[in-house]
Amino acid sequence: MRLSAQLDSFQAHWRASAGQDIANTISQDNARLLASGMIGHALKAGDPFPDLGLSDASGQRLRIYDLLAKGPAIITFYRGGWCPYCSLELRAYQDALAEIQAAGGQLIAISPETPEHSADTAQSNALSFTLLSDTGGQLAAALGIRFEMAAPIVRLYQQSGHDLPQHNGDGKWSLPIPASYVLARDGLIRLAFVDPDYRQRLEPAEAIKALQGLA
Repeated sequence: MRLSAQLDSFQAHWRASAGQDIANTISQDNARLLASGMIGHALKAGDPFPDLGLSDASGQRLRIYDLLAKGPAIITFYRGGWCPYCSLELRAYQDALAEIQAAGGQLIAISPETPEHSADTAQSNALSFTLLSDTGGQLAAALGIRFEMAAPIVRLYQQSGHDLPQHNGDGKWSLPIPASYVLARDGLIRLAFVDPDYRQRLEPAEAIKALQGLA
């Protein structure tokens, strides 16, 4: 089943259980992000990807361009292991990992959660690819995809027991748009998928198509 179909199915079940008021609040916030114009300022295909150092799930510091020296990469940003849409996406990319590697590529997922929580995310979703922690959202900010959460959304998260400032270890109510990129070995972005609606994700097949020929 395509990732989009899995996301749509989950969204239908979630909407039925969450209720119209909560669904409306989230839809309004998605519209707010779209109207903010931040997407127009986000890095796009043809731009160089920022070269920053991030910690993996074991705490080891890794630089993006050092990883790219091993081959082109699909890099996807997720909000955290607490997000069911992100879990669906991560598992879909795990299912496509063999095909990604056969195309000469590697797979990297990045979130603002701490390395310890990244390790939990990897274990709970049976992931065997690299997860990196963008603590404080520095890389997301450099890409133009980091945003401050609006008060109504913060209240929803608090009511749901999601203490993101504690979970992410940075004291901030901020998140990345769950964007995805295909990078060549030289660090240039060949494909950028940036959608303020966190329920929309790049299909692994589309990422693999852009990856082919870059190795």
